[in-house]
Amino acid sequence: MGLLKKVVFLDRDGTINRDAADYIKSRSEFEFIPGAVAAVSELTAGGFTCMVVTNQSALARGFISNAELAAIHAIMCDQIAAAGGKIADIFSCPHLPEDNCSCRKPAPGLLLRAQQKYAVDLADAVMVGDSARDIECGRAAGCGRTVLVKSGRNEDVEGQLLQRGLAADYVAADLLEAARWIMADKARN
Repeated sequence: MGLLKKVVFLDRDGTINRDAADYIKSRSEFEFIPGAVAAVSELTAGGFTCMVVTNQSALARGFISNAELAAIHAIMCDQIAAAGGKIADIFSCPHLPEDNCSCRKPAPGLLLRAQQKYAVDLADAVMVGDSARDIECGRAAGCGRTVLVKSGRNEDVEGQLLQRGLAADYVAADLLEAARWIMADKARN
């Protein structure tokens, strides 16, 4: 069996759903960003495998339980599936930033776990997120492309990336624009 190609890693908060300054702590706080469900559906229809990679330090902070996080993810996956999309898997980091774990983005651990589990061709994969740490994570894991979406809370992600000597391959307004760029980019290459 060969390497899994056409994988799109998606950040969650600020990319798929609206982010909150004080974390998404319950199902009632989870709200899709307009176009996000359609984006995953279009990627799925285009033969892409979508996986979510998300920092969830709200677990370590005691703001949310594992059961509530699982319920949020079930709702997210069910609503995406109802629209014809599919989230193949979800990889979460439950740690605090000061834990210095290998799975908290910008570290590449979540993507490397996905690579080990599914034999993902990281050089062919795309990382999509709304923060500098998402783009940095994609680069550190060896993703072939990174896409920054501007649907998150941080206004100056491009400036933060520039300070780190990085840039995304594409900057999109939201996940739907990102998905369409990814599909067009793959068609060209």
